[in-house]
Amino acid sequence: MRTAALGPAQRAESLASMAEHELDVLVVGGGVVGAGTALDAVTRGLSTGLVEARDWASGTSSRSSKLIHGGLRYLEMLDFALVREALKERGLLLERLAPHLVQPVPFLYPLRHKGWERLYAGSGVALYDAMSMARGHGRGLPLHRHLSRRHALRVAPCLRKDALVGALQYYDAQMDDARFVATLVRTAAAYGARTANRARVTGFLREGERVVGARVRDVEGGGEYEVRARQVVNATGVWTDDTQAMVGERGQFHVRASKGIHLVVPKDRIHSTTGLILRTEKSVLFVIPWGRHWIVGTTDTDWDLDKAHPAASSADIDYLLEHVNSVLAVPLTRDDVEGVYAGLRPLLAGESDATSKLSREHTVAHPVPGLVVVAGGKYTTYRVMAKDAVDAAVHGLDVRVADCVTEDTPLVGAEGFRALWNARARIAARAGLHTVRVEHLLHRYGTMAEEVLDLIAADPSLGAPLQAADDYLRAEITYAASHEGARHLDDVLTRRTRISIETFDRGTRSAREAAELMAPVLGWDEDRVEREVQHYEKRVEAERESQRQPDDLTADAARLGAPDIVPS
Repeated sequence: MRTAALGPAQRAESLASMAEHELDVLVVGGGVVGAGTALDAVTRGLSTGLVEARDWASGTSSRSSKLIHGGLRYLEMLDFALVREALKERGLLLERLAPHLVQPVPFLYPLRHKGWERLYAGSGVALYDAMSMARGHGRGLPLHRHLSRRHALRVAPCLRKDALVGALQYYDAQMDDARFVATLVRTAAAYGARTANRARVTGFLREGERVVGARVRDVEGGGEYEVRARQVVNATGVWTDDTQAMVGERGQFHVRASKGIHLVVPKDRIHSTTGLILRTEKSVLFVIPWGRHWIVGTTDTDWDLDKAHPAASSADIDYLLEHVNSVLAVPLTRDDVEGVYAGLRPLLAGESDATSKLSREHTVAHPVPGLVVVAGGKYTTYRVMAKDAVDAAVHGLDVRVADCVTEDTPLVGAEGFRALWNARARIAARAGLHTVRVEHLLHRYGTMAEEVLDLIAADPSLGAPLQAADDYLRAEITYAASHEGARHLDDVLTRRTRISIETFDRGTRSAREAAELMAPVLGWDEDRVEREVQHYEKRVEAERESQRQPDDLTADAARLGAPDIVPS
């Protein structure tokens, strides 16, 4: 079983090693594309480093709709190549690369018109299934089916009877986006990549026109490092233009940010056995099953304010509630909303004024010798983006390097997952846990769940759930700090778990218990625990205040009222 711990010692060792030895490839940006690029490079035999200014997946890659999908709406835009590519990646992730993290999810598309709409939408969904099967990676999902109105209402009793004349049901897939990125980083580290979060690039090293590395500041410890690399890959998403500006050269393309917000509501507020996909005047709206919750999203609006903490305004929340309530028999209210999160899509800037019409294709460029820039794309196609970025870097290395192998490289936790899943009842009996608890662990960690169970065996108190967030065991908090690179309370409550959006208190009642579990791993004293808790509480209050504001400007100002715990 291949594994790697992203603990404090590993981080310090990685920073020191990157400063001592020239790398073949240094990747800047710890989102899904950056992490995927590091994995691609290191599995080709290249010495590889990966640095991230904040936490892994702290930007766009933890704030998506949490879907691995082909993009059914892109068929309507006639973007067949993008859909075909994404469907292949969906199949690879479900079947081979990450079966523990990526799960099938059904969606119901209500039909509002008789006759022509069933033919039109049905043809699109049939083509979607056919394109998936044609690449040999669609066998893991059921095919779509046509439903009468009566049948659709049995599947989704939440729908108003006058909201549909029939329906189509089809399948896509979903994952926990932040957990997926952390697993990518661990996989890259397991193959030898040097990785460090909270390590900010403050400038690039130059020799003449050529970029030969980067200056990296340890945001936690305050040290400065010069990391030399034969090729540097800029994979910073919506920060691409800002990172590019450090080179002092005009970029070959620009990235535009589009804000998407999501609401999280309890499972009992929407009575359905399937997710929903609804058409809006601009795009589509998803109602996505999410454990004991639903995720409702998303919006698609231009954003040119703070990129680190995009804020959801009251108008954004009203927009989603209005559109989802147009089909629900029992409308949702503000009181039903447990959590709200906002993320930014990195779209390649074009001539269109509407961000919903900008391309989800990606681009790779070599603006100056020694520097590769990759931008655009969508979460599902991260592996293709990473391959293209490393191909460009290899071209700059001017030596023979092995071809990409990530299509056949499972992420840590995937190998042997199905065997452990089949033995989950026996594992539960051995660990003294309910089988449902073991299933939860297997879907979050795959075979790495054995490491979490080892913590419980050593300290049975870690086998108890958190008092105010009982979906998660205490051991998972300890494990996040010791094995998954969590450096702060916010990292654990927002990204290693989803307590910040899955509880009505937004994680404030779990904050102290979680901080005290992290303390012995990270060497915190009582003052540091108190500081972490107070910072988290201020962050939650700033987010709540931003969500009461009428527009983006006032929401942004309210959210910025709570600064990052580590000044940047």
